[in-house]
Amino acid sequence: MNTDITHIIHGYSQGYFLMNTEDELDPDSGHLDWYCSNERTLIPLDERFRYPKSLRRVLNQQRFSVAINRDFPAVVAGCANRESTWISPELKDIYLGLHHSGWAHSFETWQGDRLAGGILGITIGAVFIGESMFFNIPDGSKVAMVKLVEHLRRQNFELFDAQLMNPHLARFGAHIIDDPEYKELLQDAIHRPCRFVP
Repeated sequence: MNTDITHIIHGYSQGYFLMNTEDELDPDSGHLDWYCSNERTLIPLDERFRYPKSLRRVLNQQRFSVAINRDFPAVVAGCANRESTWISPELKDIYLGLHHSGWAHSFETWQGDRLAGGILGITIGAVFIGESMFFNIPDGSKVAMVKLVEHLRRQNFELFDAQLMNPHLARFGAHIIDDPEYKELLQDAIHRPCRFVP
């Protein structure tokens, strides 16, 4: 497929996302391609955003510090480090290229010098497209989610696209909208200038 940065950003701007498909009988025969969904999951950036009370205690204890792009390659590696992953070596290289071009970022939590967790995403205008998240230390990715939402609010982002729903995201108030509504919101937000890195 065409891995030119401009082509990649154009694809995301049209509401598509990249994913590697695996053949269960031959995991090395995966194919990277564009996908879309009839539904899209959004993390609210308003008062609908919520999180468990138990996490509030963790936040109050200030167990983690946060950073942006402190170790982007380690976040990509952490997101891909699971039994079944759609983040292929080719997609890792694309993320690194997007990062070097200023499009892809990692929002991280740290416990001292240890990377506790992180969220990998692509920013276009006032849109943050969450690609994946992971943790090395319990609650590391949950704290990253709360702090990322706070950060996106401060930077006046309008859309936090989490792509596909799962029970973990639902606990944060994630909700589903249909594809036509998503694309309408997307087209409005990508044309609004925002800075992810202050």
